[in-house]
Amino acid sequence: MHICVLGQGYVGLPLALQAAEAGHIVTGYEPDQRRCESLAAGSSYIEDIESTRLQRVLSSGAYTPSSDPKDLKGFDVAVITVPTPLTDRSPDLSCVREAGRTLATWIEPGATVVLESTTHPGTTRDVLVPLLEMGSGLVAGRDFHVGFSPERIDPGNAEWRLENTPKIVAGLTDACLQRVKAFYDSVTEVTVPASGVEEAELAKVFENTYRHVNIALVNELSRMAHILGVDVWNTLDLAATKPFGFTKFLPGPGVGGHCLPIDPVYLSHHVKTQHGQTFRLIELAQDINESQPDYVVRRLQDSLSRRFRRSVHGARVLALGAAYKPGTADARQSPAVQVIDRLRAMGADVTVVDPYLGDGGCQAIPFAAEESGISVADFHAVVVLTPHGQFDLEQLAAEAAYVLDTRGVMPAAEHIERL
Repeated sequence: MHICVLGQGYVGLPLALQAAEAGHIVTGYEPDQRRCESLAAGSSYIEDIESTRLQRVLSSGAYTPSSDPKDLKGFDVAVITVPTPLTDRSPDLSCVREAGRTLATWIEPGATVVLESTTHPGTTRDVLVPLLEMGSGLVAGRDFHVGFSPERIDPGNAEWRLENTPKIVAGLTDACLQRVKAFYDSVTEVTVPASGVEEAELAKVFENTYRHVNIALVNELSRMAHILGVDVWNTLDLAATKPFGFTKFLPGPGVGGHCLPIDPVYLSHHVKTQHGQTFRLIELAQDINESQPDYVVRRLQDSLSRRFRRSVHGARVLALGAAYKPGTADARQSPAVQVIDRLRAMGADVTVVDPYLGDGGCQAIPFAAEESGISVADFHAVVVLTPHGQFDLEQLAAEAAYVLDTRGVMPAAEHIERL
């Protein structure tokens, strides 16, 4: 089949290559000309996709990146994997709408269109379908097939990848569902049919809402435990010994990435603007997690004052990690970056070390004195924000005057304070 994947980012590029490796002829549509040129040259900008893999698929002729909409002509299945960000703290579906208008011109009878972008329930039916029908002159569910299959990409996760993560599939009609399922059966090991597109859309935003709310719960617990003088990390370890009814979540400097700070807002905003209802837990979780970077800064400020009788202003701070999670270069919505920005705004002299990031004020060097030339003893404080595997935590514990560990990766000690 001729497969078109619109958007060649963290979601679209892995899908496009997986489909090509499964025997399909794939067009990776990417309107960003620079990205398209990089792909055509065999250079991957997605860390989970090695350039050697990209080059191998390119040389097979099964995958072609393109920024020309004409190359969408004659597709059997088109998958929309474009961003759904927040603009002015409100959901922004402009990329989905643009993708829908672009695809509509090339829809032929019998073709299938699938939306993977995370969004609120009703988007596929009420936003995408009208655009496809208007631009094509065809009727969805009768002349062509439409479905929704939420992405479950977890950047940097080597265990759960596109091919072995269960894939929810949904269609406007039973016939649509069968077409959508048939495609994903060819590229993934397990597909999970949904009863309707709205249920699949809601399942996706709820998955991330579940994590968002539970992270907010342990973030607030860590604040209360600090007031009580109780070690929250030991508390969570104890609770996790219960073999039923408990899932362990960990506190940290906040939430980041392409999902947690954004996806739950799609649900809460939709029910408020369209139905006049407030999703209170989402809004409360958002407040807690968004304030966590400020809490980290306050903890550092208090410790510097208490331990060294000095303020943040003028303090030399070593910040370890700027990506939103370990083992990745993804700094989207990263709470580590927010902590760094706040410290600099307060006058701290912050040195940022991240082995994955080479811009945005970050040095592309690992934390090891013999490699980086950095002496931990030169800093008043070290803040562990994103504990990449390259960081030598034993060296850090031995040489640092004071460490604020926001991830609980270091043992508690007189000079090591865990969040």
